[in-house]
Amino acid sequence: MAEQALVDKVQAMVGREYGRVYAWDRVNAPMIRHWCEVMGITNPLYTDSAYARDQGYADVVAPPGMLQVWCMGGLDQENFPEGSSTENNFEVLKVIEPYGYPAVVAVNSDLTFDRQIVAGERLYFTSRLDSVSEEKTTPLGTGFFVTVLMTYFSQSEQGEDEQVGKQLFRVFKFKPAQRPENKPDAKAEAKAIKRPLPGVSDDTRFFWEGCEAGKLMIQRCKDCQTLRHPPAPVCSKCHSFEWDTQQASGRGELYSFVVMHYPEVPPFDYPNPIGLIELDEGVRLIAGLVGVGPAELEVGQRVEVEFARFDDQQTLPQFRPVAQ
Repeated sequence: MAEQALVDKVQAMVGREYGRVYAWDRVNAPMIRHWCEVMGITNPLYTDSAYARDQGYADVVAPPGMLQVWCMGGLDQENFPEGSSTENNFEVLKVIEPYGYPAVVAVNSDLTFDRQIVAGERLYFTSRLDSVSEEKTTPLGTGFFVTVLMTYFSQSEQGEDEQVGKQLFRVFKFKPAQRPENKPDAKAEAKAIKRPLPGVSDDTRFFWEGCEAGKLMIQRCKDCQTLRHPPAPVCSKCHSFEWDTQQASGRGELYSFVVMHYPEVPPFDYPNPIGLIELDEGVRLIAGLVGVGPAELEVGQRVEVEFARFDDQQTLPQFRPVAQ
């Protein structure tokens, strides 16, 4: 159990406000273009000034997901422009650490947006220590969930600065759990755990039934023939509710990938490579990668689907690299 002195210290800090942190640069078209290019976003509102003006904006609009990016410090996380606060909005972590909680892991980040942000604006944010939980025990260890709320503003030269969004950022400050030394038994126990079954609805049933039959099925709009994945009840292009399916070739290329190392969650094997696959038909889907070591993965390499049966209860598509 946490020492009462620690609990009193951290709870006394809840609600503390922290000063402004300014963006290095104004919202600008080149950074927006780079972001859209990396993310595969083609919305002309973000890249075409004339189109944006036709929609009533003064210039191109920044994708909402970039809100946090504008006020980042860069490679040196504490490198902020002149006039920015030098206070650490997560200073409570330094208070907790000496009591035997050395580790930290990010838990979640929630962004909310009040309006679109347009090229030319300069942003800053202020922070508040929103909450520190009671001591909690998780599979990672025992510690405290610390939540900081950042409010973003657009500077105004004429009147009051305008709030444009908020970000709730939560981390877990903890003492790592002691791992059992009897690893063989732990592995045997992990193997007994079955993979979680996917949620199946009327919109997705065709996909899982296709997997059982060894077919990679993709949803297709009946009206405009646009393919879409993941499945959805309505076409994002023409808004039609009418759809059927098309069998994909199962071939494509590795658009991006991650390799999961930790935390190790049974019954998956680690390291666990997961790929974002761009099929030859033009849609992308996420799937496990097999037949390749993490060091051999390369963006752009050709891959092909194969279907694997797990626990006698589900068949999943996985992708294996193939020769060019």
